[in-house]
Amino acid sequence: MAEEKLKKPDEMFEVSLTPETGDWMEPAVEFRKGTYCYGAPLKHQKYLDLPNQREWQPVDADWKLPPDWKEIILEGMERLIKRHRSFRLFLDICVRCGACADKCHFFIGSGDPKNMPVLRAELLRSVYRRYFTPEGRLFGRFAGARDLTEDVLKEWFYYFFQCTECRRCSVYCPYGIDTCEITMMARELLNLVGCNIQWVVEPASNCFRTGNHLGVPPHAFQETLGFALDEIKDITGIAIDAPINRKGAEILFVAPSADYFASPHWFTFLGYLMLFHEIGLDYTWSTYASEGGNFGLFHSMELAKRLNAKIYAEAKRLKVKWVLGGECGHMWRTLHQYMDTFNGPADFLKEPQSPITGTRFENARSTKMVHITEFTADLLYHKKLRLDRSRNDQWRITFHDSCNPARGMGLLEEPRYIIRQTCNHFYEMPENTIREKTFCCGSGAGLGADENIEMRLRGGLPRANAVKYVKERHGVNMLACICAIDKAALPPLLEYWVPGVGVCGVHELLGNALVMAGEQERTTNLRGEPLTAGDGEGDVR
Repeated sequence: MAEEKLKKPDEMFEVSLTPETGDWMEPAVEFRKGTYCYGAPLKHQKYLDLPNQREWQPVDADWKLPPDWKEIILEGMERLIKRHRSFRLFLDICVRCGACADKCHFFIGSGDPKNMPVLRAELLRSVYRRYFTPEGRLFGRFAGARDLTEDVLKEWFYYFFQCTECRRCSVYCPYGIDTCEITMMARELLNLVGCNIQWVVEPASNCFRTGNHLGVPPHAFQETLGFALDEIKDITGIAIDAPINRKGAEILFVAPSADYFASPHWFTFLGYLMLFHEIGLDYTWSTYASEGGNFGLFHSMELAKRLNAKIYAEAKRLKVKWVLGGECGHMWRTLHQYMDTFNGPADFLKEPQSPITGTRFENARSTKMVHITEFTADLLYHKKLRLDRSRNDQWRITFHDSCNPARGMGLLEEPRYIIRQTCNHFYEMPENTIREKTFCCGSGAGLGADENIEMRLRGGLPRANAVKYVKERHGVNMLACICAIDKAALPPLLEYWVPGVGVCGVHELLGNALVMAGEQERTTNLRGEPLTAGDGEGDVR
């Protein structure tokens, strides 16, 4: 959607959460510009050897489905029901109590009742009832069952690609239903007949081709790393080394590719490099495993498994002891909840132990991978770093709990600990919008495409509204987060809803505050902005 055609914020804010009367069982979808993602390009379908390869777009009347598409979908559903006990359980036990209804950011931002998690799941559940339950086969619509038609399939595509798999609804479900899993299964079924979106398939294809989602080849990765080292030298006066593909290093470090090729991610990247130099970490980057994120998780379990395999393969090739991972979102849900069964056991690696503090990360005993904020928080707790918090005094900071590290792996306190140690002015957003109850950025799970901008802005409204609250109450002007998708999605979201609030990574804050041995007098932060004279004291909350 062209920028000039976007509604103004006050117009976008006018949303009715009272559903209109009508029959939800009738599929009726309008693929209106700004509300859907483009179909996957043919060349990327071919590279991944996906089913039903063809050029197509959701707005086409004819989706060029295979003649036996219905049988393919139903056979796929039967396989998933047999393979995943949770899938059948989630389809069977929902009582449609509506506890999740107003918890979805897309429903809050759009007012579309089919974006209520309970009703979105019902779009799939109704087909399950029709073909896999006796009451559905006997009584049809009277039992809440629907026939699988092309219109129903298009409705699946429209609404299951208006779900960021954030899992906020699951926090409130009294039965523990994880609607994200239903979305994942629905997308897997859509894949069986070739209904995929560009911003899932293309990054996955690039990852196989070059090792990362952005398609950055090895020589470009090396050159980019060199640019970062030069920039750090200009800021600090210190020459830093960053090894690549070095066999025998103790640690393999894996980050999302956006960290070394996008903004504001770049400043987090500089923070990593400065930290590793300062503590003398024995580590290496890899040009093969140059991506921690996993867009396969938004496509199918098989593709997620294939993409994730490269991390363990490279750790084994380079003969490292364990793996350290950067600030990313879906990287960590994949690693924390799926990696051991996808690609493990990683019995060739050792239980991670900090070479600086001696701390054993027992929570990573299975996967052998540690999140960078766990690692850094441990360093700070043991007072292994010198910090000048006043270097971040130009910012009044709040923190966005990224959905996958927060709800997906319980990483709640470590990033906050780093922020409090590196900044003087920190303010929390309202309690029901953070930690396990955090609102999504509205662009996760492959929905961060430009053509989907209206739904991104609508989906991000609840998060932006909480940021607006702390801006007005405390003068907050910087939102910190630990997810590459958030760092890409939140700047345009905040520019639209809450102008004047920037976005940064936690390790950018660390890099600013870090007092390195032998550094020259620091006159700028990592963004090249002049440092303000701070008093070294602030109201940390």
